[in-house]
Amino acid sequence: MTKAAELAKMGEVLTNSQIGGRRNIVINGAMQVAQRATSVTGLGAADAYHTVDRFMLSAGNTAGRLTASQTADGPSGFANCLKLDCTTADTSIAADERLIVRQSFEGQDVQQIKKGTSDAEKVTVSFYVKGNATATYTCELVDEDNNRYVAQEFSVTTSWTKIVKTFVADTTGAFNDDNAHSMSLNIWLHAGSTFTGGTFASNTVHTTANQRVGDNQTSFFDSTDRTFFITGVQMEVGSQATPFEHRSFGEELALCKRYYNDSGVFSQYLLGRAANTGTPLQTYFFEVEMRVAPTVTDDGNWTTGGGYQDDVAYNIITNKSFRFTGTENISAGTVEWINDGTVFMDSEL
Repeated sequence: MTKAAELAKMGEVLTNSQIGGRRNIVINGAMQVAQRATSVTGLGAADAYHTVDRFMLSAGNTAGRLTASQTADGPSGFANCLKLDCTTADTSIAADERLIVRQSFEGQDVQQIKKGTSDAEKVTVSFYVKGNATATYTCELVDEDNNRYVAQEFSVTTSWTKIVKTFVADTTGAFNDDNAHSMSLNIWLHAGSTFTGGTFASNTVHTTANQRVGDNQTSFFDSTDRTFFITGVQMEVGSQATPFEHRSFGEELALCKRYYNDSGVFSQYLLGRAANTGTPLQTYFFEVEMRVAPTVTDDGNWTTGGGYQDDVAYNIITNKSFRFTGTENISAGTVEWINDGTVFMDSEL
């Protein structure tokens, strides 16, 4: 390739914003992975993860209810999106009501922002949205370590629209360098005066709770006709929104499994052969090392009889493995199994 051709190619790359390297700090931004469920109804009473991985619905003190679903209705280039559908309206908004679509980040994963230093970086957030009608919502970045907030409003129409918001650099308050919750990306869809009562200043870092949400905020719960769709969520260092960084399903699934791991059905999983009379045990190693030692639960569907344990306990839990222990004594030399049960490991932020 001639020098002129090389320079032309470099210009093409810069023009198209195809900057190399891993850029997107968000996990599962294309809404590909939904280990828990693809649709859940009756939501709006509490903070919880329901459908697409890594996107929590933070909800509280509202009578409004909704259905959340992973839906095959994305814009060009995206097979899936997260859809929220209001099923019970709440037009009498109490002060502390909220509904937020949130992704939380470990401190060790956002050090590249250089927050709290003299050379702190701007952060650009981009995503695609649509709804059943025009609306105005609020996109917010939160420094959870230092209780600092910065937000901007954005508009939704009935067509897929790409939203791009660049947030100012914050030279105050560094993120902790650990695996705890240091930063949140929030999409505010409903808020009471606890969050809206002050004077909102767009793209200005502050510490005042009642200035967090925009003055023009729409309430998602204003009508049972209200819907909200989102996908293609990207957060990156700098003032340039680059094209969405698509990762393979396998990559996204592995990243999600650090926080939540649905084992699938254990079909005839060996607990062990008893050397002496007692309860059998076996260690299960996680496919991906989890953020912290998870909370371990199961669906209680273990097969009974025929050499199978009808229940198990979990102990010696670490971020790499846990131990199954049968709850029924077996005779020395007996081989024992568990069958047709699903185990869930949760270490979400």
